[in-house]
Amino acid sequence: MTQPEAGRAAASDLRAAAVLVIGLSLARLGALFLTPLELYPDEAQYWLWSRTLDFGYYSKPPMIAWAIWATTAIGGDAEPWVRLSAVLFQGAATFVVFLIGRRLYGGAVGLAAAALYGLMPGVQVSALVAATDAPLLFFLGLTVLAYIHLLDAGGRRRVALAAAMGVALGLAFLSKYAAVYAVAGLALHAALSTRARAAWRWAPLAAGLATLACVLAPNVLWNAAHQFATVQHTASNAAWNGVQLFNLATVAEFVGSQFGVFGPIPLAVLLAGVILALRGRRLSDADITLLCFTLPPLLIVTAQAFISRANANWSGAGYLTGSVLAAAWLVRWRARSWLVGALALQGAIAAFFLAALVSPALADKVGLSNGLKRLRGWSQTADLILDRAEREPGLTAIAVNNRFLFYATAYYGRDRFAAGAPPLTAWLLMEGPRNQAETAAPLTRELGRRVLMVSYEGWRRAEMEADFARASGLEIGSVRLDHKRKRRVEMFVGEGLDPRPRDAATGLPTPP
Repeated sequence: MTQPEAGRAAASDLRAAAVLVIGLSLARLGALFLTPLELYPDEAQYWLWSRTLDFGYYSKPPMIAWAIWATTAIGGDAEPWVRLSAVLFQGAATFVVFLIGRRLYGGAVGLAAAALYGLMPGVQVSALVAATDAPLLFFLGLTVLAYIHLLDAGGRRRVALAAAMGVALGLAFLSKYAAVYAVAGLALHAALSTRARAAWRWAPLAAGLATLACVLAPNVLWNAAHQFATVQHTASNAAWNGVQLFNLATVAEFVGSQFGVFGPIPLAVLLAGVILALRGRRLSDADITLLCFTLPPLLIVTAQAFISRANANWSGAGYLTGSVLAAAWLVRWRARSWLVGALALQGAIAAFFLAALVSPALADKVGLSNGLKRLRGWSQTADLILDRAEREPGLTAIAVNNRFLFYATAYYGRDRFAAGAPPLTAWLLMEGPRNQAETAAPLTRELGRRVLMVSYEGWRRAEMEADFARASGLEIGSVRLDHKRKRRVEMFVGEGLDPRPRDAATGLPTPP
């Protein structure tokens, strides 16, 4: 191929990647603004964080709150604007996947990788939900892109790329602490590759560490001032307390879920390639580089699933580079029919997902309504609570006993709280707070003079009543979520908060 022909081919690949990203993003934006589904309570939590910008929060680093602040500052607080950054981050991440694939294997692999990634089932969810995974994957992609360029660079350009990589990795950490898997990948690659070790001379290493430290410093200082709350919460997610250890059923369930997250054909290709490598099939330098970033999160989280438990999305940090690797192996093996089949299957899943968002009745018809129950009925639930509060004179607070209910009520009741409704607080089950709601807005004696108490599904209502000198006016309300499910709240007025002692061993209230 002549140089002009190569230039035209590169430009054509770039246009195709741009069309793919823009097309997917526009389809997602359409679904985002048309869906009747409400915010998941965690999304409402992140929205509430975004009302007060900070360098850290109780359970997550600050990036998701910053992103929601930016998009809602443009369009307001409606659900699509809360979620908008997810579309943008995942669209950008898809384009970064193309750039990584093109750099390592050529334009054809870059396009295939971008399509596999952009149509990945897990990405369909991540691109339409305000959560930490979308910014994490985008900034991890930038980290890997800078790194593969750094390996071939020299002199000042290598130092500049190392500094850029430090910034990207720092921003990934500010999105989600799962960015630590990228550090594991860099260490593993340095252990396996003399080329990698040669790239990290003192100047680029110092530049990368310096920029990483500068980006992370505000969050580290915030954690230090708040008893390392975010770090402790992240560690508690992986804790073994209260779970059955060494459970083969749990690891089988987790591994099975990964076929749904990454897609059945791409994951099968990834597993087949690893097996062939273990049996002596030679890997290219690019393969080894990508495997170093792909395998650590997959293996570590699978081990975590075996030891205790793991959520399906915890391994997501490996699938951005995994998409490039799967595409490269499919092209190398000349498995065109498998590649087309993978894209067709994942495209069909993506189309169904978008259609179900626009018309949730479609999900109900195929038996998937259970997956949507936490995206329905929150505005009605908030109205149920606030309507009852309006009928009760002299309330000093509204208190709920569930963090999901707290954040959903805060979001969907935001206009009424701004107009003077009693403040929303969280009833403390134990002696101290267990989550951000209980930390930021606990029900105190001062606020507990006359309170509308709200028990989610009737949970621990007796203990709530026993914390007051008087409890009266029990009312049970419900909101229908679909033809099978309802959400129930039990409400009463508590007067004279006087919390009973909590058990020294368990921290729970003593029996009434």
